Amino acid sequence: MPVIRTFALALVAFIALGSASTIADTPFKVGYIYVGPVDDYGYNYAQNQGRLYVQSHVPGVETTYVENVPENADVDRVMERMIQDGYKMIFATSYGYYGNAKKLAPANTGVIFEHSGGPAAVAPNLGTYWSEVYRAVYLSGVVAGKMTKTGKLGFVAAHPIPQVLNNINAFALGAQSVHPGAQVYVLFTGSWANPAQESAAAHQLVSNGVDVLTDHQDNPIPVARVAEESKAYFVGYEADASKFAPTMWLTGAMFNWGPMEADLVKPAMSGSFKATSVVGNFETGAVQLAPFGPAVPTAVKTMVASLKVKYSKPDAKVFVGPIYDQSGKLVAAAGTPMKPEMIDGMNFFVKGVVGTLH
Repeated sequence: MPVIRTFALALVAFIALGSASTIADTPFKVGYIYVGPVDDYGYNYAQNQGRLYVQSHVPGVETTYVENVPENADVDRVMERMIQDGYKMIFATSYGYYGNAKKLAPANTGVIFEHSGGPAAVAPNLGTYWSEVYRAVYLSGVVAGKMTKTGKLGFVAAHPIPQVLNNINAFALGAQSVHPGAQVYVLFTGSWANPAQESAAAHQLVSNGVDVLTDHQDNPIPVARVAEESKAYFVGYEADASKFAPTMWLTGAMFNWGPMEADLVKPAMSGSFKATSVVGNFETGAVQLAPFGPAVPTAVKTMVASLKVKYSKPDAKVFVGPIYDQSGKLVAAAGTPMKPEMIDGMNFFVKGVVGTLH
């Protein structure tokens, strides 16, 4: 099973991959491209766990990956090399890769592209996949709201894109559901992974009175470590990073990509693939809640377990009015669920979120 570990080595290593297989036993080759390292215990780690699941659960598949590929023309070069080397399916896993996949797909109809979080599938060979992870983020916000003493929660975020904003807002609404008046202070770093900036943002939030930290970065380790050192609670995202905040970890939202990706690879292998936008949730197993940390009381665990049952139902809604934006404008009337297109294209903060959209 060939594994390519860095973009710097990728183009050279791909040339040497080759295959000694005969036509009869040629594997179905699936490539994965990651914007960061697979050992980040966050987004890229979770995506790579999906790859490993596919490799071990789908007979006849051979997978490889390239990590640390920036969201620019380098993505085209990695994809083109994969295509030249016989890869029949490519998972473009970072948000900024969508344009690259959309550009290359029409000229390479014999290759299937899957983009993680893209706005729309494009027939015949570009599909998208994501999950309603904000449901788990909402529940982690409930835990944060129960645990905070100051009512000030800190959120270190990468970019103000819809996927990030609906997580920030879900976290705020979850916290406010059990701690009315709770505020979420947001700082954007402008990067998916910049440990120094993430640490600095976390320290700044703690110095402003925040006693619970969370993040939407590819790499949660810097924020987790600041939380542990500062004795602020930490709520994770994307994967279980509890070992980096062993005493201050509360819980977190997690991705579980493997089964979903396996269900995408199988029809690609059989020739029955159709480009669709797949969205998972608690019910499908694509969304999970991380284990609770030692500080979380039994009563809070029990309450959240009950809420998880509620939000595991496909018709359960996190964003239900009355919801006001940061300026006080009503964006969802009382009892009215927010429309899916508003959630998927979210471009505002809800009331109680402190920060600016840049």
